[in-house]
Amino acid sequence: MNLRSGWLRKTLFATALGFVTTAPALAASDDGKVTDFLLDNGMEVVVIPDHRAPIVTHMVWYKVGSADEPPGKSGIAHFLEHLMFKAATTNHAAGEFDRAVSAVGGSNNAFTSYDFTAFHETVAPSALEQMMSFEADRMFNLILNDDDIKTERDVILEERRSRTDNNPRAVLEEEVDATLWQNQPYRIPVLGWMQEMEKLNWTDAVEFYDLYYRPNNAVLVVAGDVEPGTVKALAEKTYGKVAAGPGLPRIRPVEPEQNTRRTVTLTDARVSVPGFSTQWVVPSYHTAEPGEAEALDLLAEILGGGSRSRLYQQLVVKKGIAAAAGANFRGTMLDATRFTIYGSPRGNAKLADLEAAVDAEIARIVKDGVTDDELDKAK
Repeated sequence: MNLRSGWLRKTLFATALGFVTTAPALAASDDGKVTDFLLDNGMEVVVIPDHRAPIVTHMVWYKVGSADEPPGKSGIAHFLEHLMFKAATTNHAAGEFDRAVSAVGGSNNAFTSYDFTAFHETVAPSALEQMMSFEADRMFNLILNDDDIKTERDVILEERRSRTDNNPRAVLEEEVDATLWQNQPYRIPVLGWMQEMEKLNWTDAVEFYDLYYRPNNAVLVVAGDVEPGTVKALAEKTYGKVAAGPGLPRIRPVEPEQNTRRTVTLTDARVSVPGFSTQWVVPSYHTAEPGEAEALDLLAEILGGGSRSRLYQQLVVKKGIAAAAGANFRGTMLDATRFTIYGSPRGNAKLADLEAAVDAEIARIVKDGVTDDELDKAK
């Protein structure tokens, strides 16, 4: 598997910028369903009513992820996510939250990424207040002990072994990240580096929790069979009682302009079908000038967004040299992000053949642009 990295060619990007000039604005009714307000302690609340089914999804998104971790403490954001499920609070025994969700036939989970950590439950509307009460409690009242630390540290170490160390593609992706990003913390794995994860301790977890797990550093999202007024009243009754923490400006290292091409290659006996990807550092929706991120989204869809895309039609269907081919734009990152083109060969085709064919499709878009029909379908 092989990857090249660098800045997106200016000619390609200029072509992409032209894609959004005729994009229609969203109808007013598309926005009218969403209600957004702040509690007195600074917690943002977003309500999205949807009455098609008698269920509700309740999510708390904390504005902290692996890219916010202190140096040498990689994996602490994901580690604390685990501890939020494992540990007791001043008001509830360990495991009580999970049992309460199961008792009402609901589901719950959590996830950590570079820019956020989120916890969510899907239950009947009648259980919404109970879910809010539990989440508000563990936002402020978590009790961590040495047994919790040891047990969950072993869990995350095993998770890294199974998800990364035993997976050649994951190993390559980790090495690619460390090469693509020269200065941004996106170069560090969300799970963390093994040698740093092994040293995470009680003090690390408590300091991270005390600093970031506060209502003014979180967004509550409630979607489903609810009304905004009901959610607001319940949020004030539960989350509204949690004291605000200090303001936390997110100061990240800035990625320098990259002017070199780098190649990361992994050879592994476990890989039976090779693959490659090419990645460029590009603006995200958060960092882009107006129209840039939308253009990149449309470019990814036209070039490699599905079975009707250019790459799939030319390389998989017509030429038959690819088993898979596509493109992706990760526009939701807080800082600069990546634009990726990927593929794997089929039959007697070689990686070099596939890369050359992909380059030819990129050059065709640079030279000729896209059709109105392609643009309309991508939108």
